[in-house]
Amino acid sequence: MSNRTLRVNELIQRELSAILRQRHQSEAVAITITEVRVAPDLRDARVFVSVVGDEDFVEQKLRWLRSRSRELHRELGRRIVLKYLPRFTYVLDQSVARSSRLLSLIDEVAPPASPAADEEP
Repeated sequence: MSNRTLRVNELIQRELSAILRQRHQSEAVAITITEVRVAPDLRDARVFVSVVGDEDFVEQKLRWLRSRSRELHRELGRRIVLKYLPRFTYVLDQSVARSSRLLSLIDEVAPPASPAADEEP
């Protein structure tokens, strides 16, 4: 991946997050843009989104985000000057949920450390 593509990824992620935070604060409070992957030709981009909540809430927020896609794209076009502003596909990022599930499984398996084990005789 080229250095320019990495910079465009970070710029789009930062600006999308700012737009959500500034314009849609009450609706987007549970939404986090975790990553953006722009195609090398800058025509398409996948926006990975993490949403905190149960499955129904996650689906509701994804539908809301997809319904606002045009508005977000238009506002992003005002903030970022690129020859081609990519079309966005919003994808649910499962990595946060998977990592918290793994941590809870590890906590169940690992025995708690006893306070006496920390002291040396």
